[in-house]
Amino acid sequence: MKETEELASASLVELAVSRLTREILGGGTEPGERLVEEQLTRRFGISRAPLREALRLLAQQGLVEHMPRRGARVAILSDGDIQELYAVRDVLERHAVTTTPPGADLAGVADAMKAMQEADARGDRFDMATAHREFHVAVVALAGNRQLGLVYESILVKIQLYMALNLRREAEVARPHDGVHRHERLYDVVSSRDPDTILAALDEHGARFYLD
Repeated sequence: MKETEELASASLVELAVSRLTREILGGGTEPGERLVEEQLTRRFGISRAPLREALRLLAQQGLVEHMPRRGARVAILSDGDIQELYAVRDVLERHAVTTTPPGADLAGVADAMKAMQEADARGDRFDMATAHREFHVAVVALAGNRQLGLVYESILVKIQLYMALNLRREAEVARPHDGVHRHERLYDVVSSRDPDTILAALDEHGARFYLD
């Protein structure tokens, strides 16, 4: 009986993590917005214990911040934090591209590109943002360095807090499907397997997509 209860509790934590991640990275919440436990437990239909564990796990990812005596909020990153994250991202991308073996399998990049196209067709902003992250993670994964990939993805998850806002702003001013078309062009460049061309394309893509 105890094992069943533990499994049920774990499932509730996963539910809360999934729902909150979708809301935070899908642009449904703003950086700094308070996450009120009473409201969340009622909305998710769970007790405080699994919700608090979910908030703890999200804090480890850098998506949530705990404030003394004030509860939790969506994480805030300063302009300096953002610029530092971009700088680390660029260093990791450059190392990955320059160390990728010539015959690296592009299947993961192709799968992420397909997922992005499908999310774009559905108009699902969260899945689109997730596919975007997975696309770049797949490009870095071509280097075959697992630890590099883990660090890189953790950087992108934090940046995606602000990517979510950019996606929402972009949707208001950009032509339909602009985002997916940019990645299709980037996919073609990655397929060329020329490191200098790929790095130049990543620099241009990052500057256009991430910065206001």
